[in-house]
Amino acid sequence: MKLIHAESLPNIPWEDLKIPLRDSPLWRYSGNPVIRRDLTKHSNSIFNSAVVPFKGQFAGVFRCDDTARRMNIHGGRSADGYNWKIEDEPIRFIKSDPELPDSDYKYDPRVVFVEDRYYVIWCNGYHGACIGMGYTFDFEKFYQLENPFMPFNRNGVLFPRKIGKNFAILSRPSDSGHTPFGDIIYSESPDLTFWGKHRHVMSPTEGWQSTKIGAGPAPIETDEGWLLFYHGVLFSCNGFVYAFSAALLDLDKPWKVIARPKPYLISPQELYELAGDVPNVTFPCAALVDGDTNRIAIYYGCADTVTGLVFGKVDEIVDWVKKNQ
Repeated sequence: MKLIHAESLPNIPWEDLKIPLRDSPLWRYSGNPVIRRDLTKHSNSIFNSAVVPFKGQFAGVFRCDDTARRMNIHGGRSADGYNWKIEDEPIRFIKSDPELPDSDYKYDPRVVFVEDRYYVIWCNGYHGACIGMGYTFDFEKFYQLENPFMPFNRNGVLFPRKIGKNFAILSRPSDSGHTPFGDIIYSESPDLTFWGKHRHVMSPTEGWQSTKIGAGPAPIETDEGWLLFYHGVLFSCNGFVYAFSAALLDLDKPWKVIARPKPYLISPQELYELAGDVPNVTFPCAALVDGDTNRIAIYYGCADTVTGLVFGKVDEIVDWVKKNQ
């Protein structure tokens, strides 16, 4: 297995395996949670956030629910990927069109570098949940674009390069509430404004992913397909339980699934994943990859309260995905 177009990232956050997980090629950071809930002046919780390499260090966009429980996204920087300075105030987007509607809320961002800039995708409050999109060059000024899709939709994840001549995105059409269903859908656009070529990718199936599924970090390009980390949800007598795993998608036709495992990679098992504002949640939103070593560091939300970090090797994860179908 080879990574395609993966940059060298010698300072990727990393910790050698200390406590192996049963039946999983990932392991948790011993210092979890890596981002605590009160890292800004007004935050009640910081979770489901996105991190990317930036100028030899790291930058990100973070979901910070404040003490009034308003949901918004904030910029942040880190020299090492562990210790973060997150802005106390939410990002103030510069509208690309003055007629762009305001957001009632913003949450669960993803960030991905495509061509010449960093795109930010989030769940945007506009007559219900929909997808919001913007971009930045420097993590100081942020520009807002048109919402890609009408309400209701969540879990927008942009691919790191065009598929053919078009930008490509994954999303999960939903409803106005805490959606008790959800499939992953693929869409394309020539200009990031008008979207079409909608294709079904995956549906919920049995067990831990029986209620709904949604894309996580931006897909990672390998010579065996796009490696997509995704969350799955089951409904138990104690409510929703969020775990996550990975699948392989076709490089040229990413709506076609090559391999999808039956087990999860990570599920809520540690106290910081089991207990919080929303118990029993492990929700991946960002992945850092070192093209030289195949190392991967995945940031994930824990119980909708704090942020955790898990490590692994891309080649070992791909092998696991293929073996556990």
